[in-house]
Formats: sequence, C-alpha cells, structure tokens
Amino acid sequence: MNIQEIMKILPHRYPFLLVDRIDELIPGKMAIGSKNVSINEPYFV
Repeated sequence: MNIQEIMKILPHRYPFLLVDRIDELIPGKMAIGSKNVSINEPYFV
C-alpha cells in the first residue's frame, strides 16, 4: 500500500502521518509498515 492509499484510510497528515508504506495488512487486526526518516525531520531538531 503506497502513501496515497494510506492517506485515503488514515486522517493524519504531515507531520503526524508517521507511516510511508504498508507491507502487510489484516484489516481490523494488524498492519506492518515503514517510515522513511531523514535528518531533516522536525523531531530531530
């Protein structure tokens, strides 16, 4: 699932959307995903 599909499901937006990709999803039970992090992220300041 890519970021556009994730944004259709989750109400969160930048900077609170802390997921970039969903690799595995069992609706209503679990999800496995990832977040690409760079040194420019505001929480590293």
